[in-house]
Amino acid sequence: MRLTTTLLLVGVLSIPAFAQQRLPNVTVQTLDGKKVDSRTFSNDGKPVIVNFWATWCAPCKKELNAIAEKYADWQARTGVKLIAVSIDDARSMARVKPYVSGQDWDYEVYLDPNGDLKRALNVNNVPHTFLLNGNGEIVYQHNNYEPGDENVLFEQVLELVGKKK
Repeated sequence: MRLTTTLLLVGVLSIPAFAQQRLPNVTVQTLDGKKVDSRTFSNDGKPVIVNFWATWCAPCKKELNAIAEKYADWQARTGVKLIAVSIDDARSMARVKPYVSGQDWDYEVYLDPNGDLKRALNVNNVPHTFLLNGNGEIVYQHNNYEPGDENVLFEQVLELVGKKK
């Protein structure tokens, strides 16, 4: 009985801490190799989606392509911005820029070749998606991808900006 109560309290106490979590100060790279601090990811007070993916991850590419089909509408309705962070390492990082160039993605794309941002956010598998509110606080996260998950994500964005579907 005592153990159950303790676990319940830990679970309840962790929820507010999660709601206030922000992106850590970690250096990532643009596709051209320019260094960028992840804390500078912003969208003028509007929501930001940060999606971790890799060129070798089929579900990642399916998710980003599914979102790409709806992204212009999402932006028009909510002002949301998507930032795609590739976790490809030194061996596969050279494939990211050509792959992205061949896609119809209107996203900011960054490289996390050492996995620093991935580790700081405890991303264990991809795809892993975070939703940040206008203050840069993480308010939702989801990992893996099944068709239709992009709709659940957009519902979260709509709720965040106070709009109905």
